[in-house]
Amino acid sequence: MKSSDQKRMTGTSESTRLSLVIRGAVQGVGFRPFVFRLATEMNLFGWVSNTAQGVFVEVEGIKETLDRFLLRIQKEKPTVSFIQSLESSFLDPVGFTEFMIRKSVDTGVKTTLVLPDIATCPDCLAEIFNPNDRRHLYPFTNCTNCGPRFTIIESLPYDRANTSMRRFAMCPDCQREYENPRDRRFHAQPNACPVCGPRVEFWDERGHRLFDGLYAILETVNAIRGGRIVALKGLGGFHLIVDAANDDAIASLRQRKQREEKPFAMMYPSVQRIKEDCLVSELEERLLLAPESPIVLLRRRDGDRTPGLDITLAHLSAAVAPSNPYLGVMLPYTPLHHILMRELRIPVVATSGNQSDEPICTDEHEAIKRLQGIADCFLVHNRPIVRHADDSIVRIVAGRELVLRRARGYAPLPIRIQSDSNMTAIAVGAHLKNTIALLNNSNVFISQHIGDLETTESFDAFQHAIRDFRDLYGVGTSPMVCDMHPDYLSSKHAHDSTDQVTEVQHHYAHVASCMAENQIDGPVLGVSWDGTGYGVDGTIWGGEFLVTDDTSFERIASFKQFKLPGGDKAAKEPRRSAIGVLYEILESILFSLDDISALKSFKRSEVEILHQMLLKDLNSPRTSSVGRLFDAVASIVGLRQTAQFEAQAAMELEFLTLGVHSDQLYPYEICKSSSIDGVAEIDWKLIVLGIVDDVRRFVDVSLISTKFHNSLVSIVLDIAKQIGLEKVVLSGGCFQNVYLAEHCIESLRQEGFRPYWHQRVPPNDGGIALGQIYALTRMNFTKIHGANSNAPVDQLEAKEN
Repeated sequence: MKSSDQKRMTGTSESTRLSLVIRGAVQGVGFRPFVFRLATEMNLFGWVSNTAQGVFVEVEGIKETLDRFLLRIQKEKPTVSFIQSLESSFLDPVGFTEFMIRKSVDTGVKTTLVLPDIATCPDCLAEIFNPNDRRHLYPFTNCTNCGPRFTIIESLPYDRANTSMRRFAMCPDCQREYENPRDRRFHAQPNACPVCGPRVEFWDERGHRLFDGLYAILETVNAIRGGRIVALKGLGGFHLIVDAANDDAIASLRQRKQREEKPFAMMYPSVQRIKEDCLVSELEERLLLAPESPIVLLRRRDGDRTPGLDITLAHLSAAVAPSNPYLGVMLPYTPLHHILMRELRIPVVATSGNQSDEPICTDEHEAIKRLQGIADCFLVHNRPIVRHADDSIVRIVAGRELVLRRARGYAPLPIRIQSDSNMTAIAVGAHLKNTIALLNNSNVFISQHIGDLETTESFDAFQHAIRDFRDLYGVGTSPMVCDMHPDYLSSKHAHDSTDQVTEVQHHYAHVASCMAENQIDGPVLGVSWDGTGYGVDGTIWGGEFLVTDDTSFERIASFKQFKLPGGDKAAKEPRRSAIGVLYEILESILFSLDDISALKSFKRSEVEILHQMLLKDLNSPRTSSVGRLFDAVASIVGLRQTAQFEAQAAMELEFLTLGVHSDQLYPYEICKSSSIDGVAEIDWKLIVLGIVDDVRRFVDVSLISTKFHNSLVSIVLDIAKQIGLEKVVLSGGCFQNVYLAEHCIESLRQEGFRPYWHQRVPPNDGGIALGQIYALTRMNFTKIHGANSNAPVDQLEAKEN
């Protein structure tokens, strides 16, 4: 550095003051010590401070030096931070004589971003396993580059006094690190060590403490090796952990948790061990090792052929992921997990610590009650978890990351949209895979995964998340956005909470969510396919093509509807969808056939009841759902008649396409509907008849599945060609299907279209809340009566031809 740059000229005409307001993910990442070190290195005087709006900086020096200071901030900022906006202005100097870090200020509108929890960094990991380090084998080691954030923060700004670490007074050594701007633990709010920080304890099933410290971890290792089910309190809640090779332990876990077939997530001790069992691409390895440390869906090495065959690895129980060619795997992401897995040296099942359909447990005393009868013992700690955060789930689709469950590591980072700078709103999402979203200025903060609102505990968690976001971001009474479905608990909550409620149609919200994430404007052709969603006509939609512009949406095509005998039961019984589809084609002739798998799975008396239900329209709502069409095909080919978990039949149908290379498809028709709305109808009758014929001719079921998938891809391309819009948006739960998504993307690109799909916001109902906010800010609304409602509501206008 030139001596002329170093010379202090405070108070002269050659000195000036640079004022900065830096907004984004800039708290809890070492941003202030970074600024301190940079300013000190460049011999600049002034100050830096955390505020509820971001990081404020004032610094004095020669203009040329300040320009370089500004450029270096943007270029050299901490790795886990990101800057959304940087406002700078040059002012008269005031004569600073040193550079200092000022006390945080918590007044004003809260716009600072709360960071997600960050996986253990390499520096901390090295200390944990260094026998000469004072944090050797300490399970709560962290620094400004890693550790808990979202799960410990209680209010902004992000200071220790505003976190659940405030109860742990730092020892002199930790305090020195905390106060030293040149230390990587400078203002690391969760900073702790074995002397002053949280501790682990090993409890029996009744909550009696048996061991603490390292002995507690070693006893946990013994328990897992001995086939016991351990409930481990982690970063955002409890895991239930068992040896992944122990058939009896996994069978016991499934029985106690009432989770018969749904795959379990696994934790491996290293990437090398994962590669022994799974095919791992460069992109997938990067995800495994990323700061988010999600569960990554990987193709297992013995998963070439799929359902109906035993898929086993010699050292893994087949019960981990029955008949599934994929494994959901993650690496240790906290010091506690690292220490445990280093001792175990084997893969373990690490599934969420809860009863089925309930939110994950976060408190050790609550866990003793809620996990009674499931866990044999507990590894707990005394650092309070402020809010739950499940493990996120991702997979690679079309060469990039696709988040299927957005929670730890991703929430609550926002999506930025164009909106009124003073606008605030709460979106309450859908009923299944619920998340909520808060609009504050141009940021949409999406909550962690809450889950299906099927139990009192889940609905309580949903309500708590809304209160929590309001408090965290300082948003009081504000408009709310919900789904049109009159029976969704989320929608009822919105209407019970305020008169300022806007309803947004479910499938439009899917399209809007993808548009928001990809930052694109209309017009677009939105392809919105899922299991169920309430339509503006009061029927169940799920196979929709929506042309969306900047003011409204138009439903231009939809799949031919069919009846669902038993209504909601069809979601758990693919055979009901099959009967509804076949009845639409064959009517009562269907019930005289003796080679239909769906009919054979029912008792004779049940078949007659189903016949009468369809004849008389008794509890047999009509649907255009592609998700239910997947179920119907799975039943017709004899793959699955009943499902143990959501989308199981559709998943297994997708698995059949693995290793099959064919461009064959079934014929179909696209015709103009005779109804007054003029919506084009995709008639799938020829597809279904072709499948029935192939089944009767004993065609390989894998080829049948591939032909069915190819037909759906062809339908998307045909509609895109008819509409002629360049931008095509793919959203909804069906596009979690890798074969369907990738082949749609490829075929659209080959024909000159620009396909868009999700990345860090789920295509399933976990992304609905973002779409609801986007619709509120970007679309025109009209005052009409909502379907099945007794009072007027604000409802998105859907244009009819």
